[in-house]
Amino acid sequence: MQHARANGSDVVTANRASGDVGDEATWRAFPKADVVVHLAGKSYVPASWREPNEFLRSNVLGTVAAIDYCRRHQARLVFLSSYAYAIRTTLPIPESSPLQATNPYALTKQLSEEVCQFFAEHYGVDVTVLRPFNVYGADQGASFLIPSIIRAMENGEEIRVRDLEPKRDYVHVDDVVRAIFAATTGPSGYSVFNIGTGVSYSVAEVIAKIQSAWGTTLSVQSDGERRTNEIMDTVADIHAAALALGWSPKISLGDGLAQMHASSGKYA
Repeated sequence: MQHARANGSDVVTANRASGDVGDEATWRAFPKADVVVHLAGKSYVPASWREPNEFLRSNVLGTVAAIDYCRRHQARLVFLSSYAYAIRTTLPIPESSPLQATNPYALTKQLSEEVCQFFAEHYGVDVTVLRPFNVYGADQGASFLIPSIIRAMENGEEIRVRDLEPKRDYVHVDDVVRAIFAATTGPSGYSVFNIGTGVSYSVAEVIAKIQSAWGTTLSVQSDGERRTNEIMDTVADIHAAALALGWSPKISLGDGLAQMHASSGKYA
């Protein structure tokens, strides 16, 4: 993590070439650390429906292996969870809002959080769970909404989406990185924090902002297809992260899209 190195931390990074995240032998090979930032695992919701067993094995057993490493080395764990709140909830959504897994990927995150809480309470591991809302930014996979819109636009194609109405709280990846670094010195015990902006935008509004940043006026079409159990609006309550971590988002959606525009052409 460049941000951590820039602030004087010694960092050891790992990726798929380092071994199976759910294999104890992978973790035994790592040197002793003071903090583990656990982001490993599978993350694409449609794929989780096709391969639920692989998602559960990788994400849940991977978290068990990560936190057991922390138990052995008296290290802190920063675990990147996800949005997994119940379909019907009040806005903005606090961390105390009920959880409801609506897909296998969300289920793996919910189960992993339970593992983290158990180890914190029974083994004394300090754990900070971050629940990022809709993350976006440079190098995001083309299957996600914002890159898919940009790719169609840069190819001069009609912008076509399934549904223009769902609203999401979009948080820039750089703000998420800052939250992760703040969490490395978070409170003792077990804690959970939303990472978002406190503002939501519909798909239609996102398209309009992208077209404004790129200076285009391409045709926009919706299939009018609403997903089963679609969540129509998500807004993060981020007061807890501000109080406990001293963190708040710095990059608005408009500014974040402008940054992506600086890399124009890479999504074509």
